[in-house]
Amino acid sequence: MHEPVPDRSLHEQFPRILAAACAGGEWAWRELYDAVAPHLTRYLRARGVPEPDDVVGETFVKVVRYIDGFEGDEAAFRTWVFTIGRNLVVDDFRRRARRPVDVVTDDQLAAAAPSGDTEDDAMRDLAAAHVEEILGHLSVDQRDVLLLRILAGLTIAEIAQVVGKKEGAVKMLQARGLAAIRTQISLGSVTL
Repeated sequence: MHEPVPDRSLHEQFPRILAAACAGGEWAWRELYDAVAPHLTRYLRARGVPEPDDVVGETFVKVVRYIDGFEGDEAAFRTWVFTIGRNLVVDDFRRRARRPVDVVTDDQLAAAAPSGDTEDDAMRDLAAAHVEEILGHLSVDQRDVLLLRILAGLTIAEIAQVVGKKEGAVKMLQARGLAAIRTQISLGSVTL
């Protein structure tokens, strides 16, 4: 699978960095991007987004466009960015559902081509397929909640904002998602 994303929290520097970004400071935008983009990319990959880097780019274009209207701390900023990214994915899914097209992504072409270390590639593919199999037993909402909780490190309150649900509903989705995974493991249909 993918290596852990290092924590790049900005903590007490966030207000200064945000103000500099609003004033057009390129260094500040780089700091904001570096703090959030790796986590967003990981979340999008786990959601099965074909081109996660493109969605991250689109997300930050919107962030730049609307940053003047943002108010809040670093946690609120992360939540806001994840909300924008998730909404882009949902909108794209709806658009594709209306006009389905079979597109071969660069990743699919690369996966079909011969690569370097066959054993490493096979093990990585098995691990990714295993995670996808486990997540495939969950509802879309359960999967979103668990991915935002585990990969993005968002709190229940932040996830509730991202997915547009109440905190109690998010807790229930998390509990039901974990229960569904436990059930699949106990039935032997999914192994760890």
